[in-house]
Amino acid sequence: MAYISTAVEYGLHCLLYLVSPSSDPVVASARDLAELQGVPPEYLAKTFTKLCRAGLVVGREGVTGGFSLARAAEKISVLDVILAIDGKKPLFDCRNIRTGCALFGTAAPRWATKGVCSIHAVMLEAEAAMRSVFVSRTLADINSRLEAKAPPSFAIDIAQWLSERTATRQATA
Repeated sequence: MAYISTAVEYGLHCLLYLVSPSSDPVVASARDLAELQGVPPEYLAKTFTKLCRAGLVVGREGVTGGFSLARAAEKISVLDVILAIDGKKPLFDCRNIRTGCALFGTAAPRWATKGVCSIHAVMLEAEAAMRSVFVSRTLADINSRLEAKAPPSFAIDIAQWLSERTATRQATA
């Protein structure tokens, strides 16, 4: 099982579509973002409910409604998104296997159980390093990497695609 869920991956991709190249906020419905990603709308609706509850996006009701970033992309860390969608869960769950060695018989000696498990200590260190990276990277950082590799027309194509979906909803309402 992956430490970070697929919902986080989809959430990050969708949030990148909401990063505006101008000062105007990008607004997109969960349904449109789901179609753009090729996932069921109900799946993304649950993800966006969590993002909204965490204050990372704001929802707007109505025919032209949808979601937009609640704050600047520079102010939303990858860790913010992970915590919003997956919650805080440890990288490693120590089962204290060290106490069950057959050589110990019915009771492990004090030296074997003293302090934090040596394996758990390494896992705690790794988790701290991982969280440090996640908190230091923002949506803006990821967006910059995307802009550097995607053709300039990609952002325009996404904005136009989302705009057409909104216009279609307005016309049929």
